[in-house]
Amino acid sequence: MSDNSRQSFTDKAGSALKPDSQKSTTEHVGDNIKGKMDSAASTLQPNSQKSTGQKAGDSVSGNSNQNDESLLNKAKNVVGMGDK
Repeated sequence: MSDNSRQSFTDKAGSALKPDSQKSTTEHVGDNIKGKMDSAASTLQPNSQKSTGQKAGDSVSGNSNQNDESLLNKAKNVVGMGDK
């Protein structure tokens, strides 16, 4: 379960699993805003205050405050659904 003030894991998964080619402009904009807000919340929340589930979710989604590509984006790129 995600921490308060963070994007839910089910919302992230739903957004990530839908191919970009099938998303409307509104969905693209919404995903972008939600992602940036969640990333900012991840950066502002110290790891010591994150639940175990949130730490794991941040690692998978790439919000672990590192410049590494997320595992989710790497997987999307492998199957041809990503930006690269």
